[in-house]
Parts: sequence; structure tokens; C-alpha cells
Amino acid sequence: MHDAPIPSLVAKLRAGPPVFAAWIVAPDPAVVETLMGEGFDGAVLDMQHGGFDVAKAAAGIAGCALMGKAAFVRIPVGDYPTASRMLDAGAAAIIAPMINSVAEARKLAAFAKYPPVGERSWGPGRATALSGCEGQDYLQRSNGMQLALAMIETRAALDDVDAILAVAGIDGVFVGPSDLSIGLSDGSLDPHSADVDAALARIAASAKAANKIAAVFCFSGGQAKAMAARGFGLMTIATDLLLLRSAARAELAAAR
Repeated sequence: MHDAPIPSLVAKLRAGPPVFAAWIVAPDPAVVETLMGEGFDGAVLDMQHGGFDVAKAAAGIAGCALMGKAAFVRIPVGDYPTASRMLDAGAAAIIAPMINSVAEARKLAAFAKYPPVGERSWGPGRATALSGCEGQDYLQRSNGMQLALAMIETRAALDDVDAILAVAGIDGVFVGPSDLSIGLSDGSLDPHSADVDAALARIAASAKAANKIAAVFCFSGGQAKAMAARGFGLMTIATDLLLLRSAARAELAAAR
């Protein structure tokens, strides 16, 4: 019998050991189950650029739970009501893209947290089974047990990162280095640029000072290890499709 997936993953993330998650864009149960069987701590299910809709994301959360793991869900830009639905379905965290201001961070918190912190309405559904508690116990614990992570992807967000981190109900920030590189350069895609590297250092320091979570998308396991050493607590490693392409290229090169 697995421990309840949500508190198990969140407790690990809060305790300090690096958490390494798979990033999944293909809404196929076999992809979720296969990657969770390879030792990832959890998964990010991508509704913004991936193929997950509400029903497929709920199925992906269930697939993670089948393997004893929890799922984070990246919602579409500005789709705050979906944050509540995914938390009800048992997501351990919501990752919200393009949070560029305190006002947007407050909107995320309003939909991700129950009163008195936010305005999330009652109807947790599968979240009770995956959290290991229900009723009043779930209501009292869920605000601290299911996370709201604001993505920092623009110059405006970087300028306001300390204020975003200070918003009640925001548990941390998640860096999207590709979009951040475009924003910092006014149009150039280079997620490994010196400007992005400096921004990563600033964001990690700000999160540490606020006693909140710093998370980042990484393109490789090596980069994930380096980000953990720099103070990030949650690292995703590539995507399912990038891992598939990399393996295909390597095996074809060996064959030819």
C-alpha cells in the first residue's frame, strides 16, 4: 500500500532533498505510468502546451497515483478556475504560467486556496483519497498540502518576484527559462544565456529569503543536478517527447 501521494511528495519538497519530476505533454496513460516507474519523484502534466484537457489531466493524476506518485498540473494561461478543478482531482500542486504581477498571483491564490487564504469552493473529490484525509481534516490541511506555484517567465515577473513570493497562498515560483530568455532579450530564444543564469540566481535567493519553493524547468539531468546545487528544490527533467527523441537518435546512431 502506497503512502498518500500528495503529502508524501509535498513533505519531501518542503524537507529539502531535491525533487526531480518528469514533464509530460503526451496524454497517454502508458507514458505517465512508464515514466513514474523509472524513479521520478512525480510528474508535471502540461495543459498549457501539452495535450492534457481536464479529463485527461485527471486520468494522468490517477495514473501517477497508481504508481504511488503525485502529479503537478500546469494550467493554461489565466485559467484560474481550472486550478480548483485540478486540485479537486488530486493534483499536488498547480503551476500557473505567466504570473507577471501581484494581482495575478492573488488570483491564483484565490482559486487554489480555501478561506481564509483564498476563495476555493468545496468539492475535493479524488483529492481526499490521494491526500489521506477528508472532510474537516482535509479542509484544515489542504492549503498547506496542495501547492500554488507562480511561473516567472517575463521581465515584469522577475522585477516583481519578491512581491509575488510575498502573496499569501503562493507557495513558490517556477522558472520557465525559455520564455524568460525571450522576455529578457526582447525576442531571442536562449534559455542558457547569461541573463537567464543571473535571473536564476536572483530567483533562488528570493525564494530562500521568503522561505518558499524555487522550481525550474531543466533540459537535462545534468542541468537538474546543477540547479539543485544552486538552491532549487524542484527540477523537471526535459519532457517526455524530448526524452523519446533523444533515445531514438542515440539508438539510430548506434545502429547506423
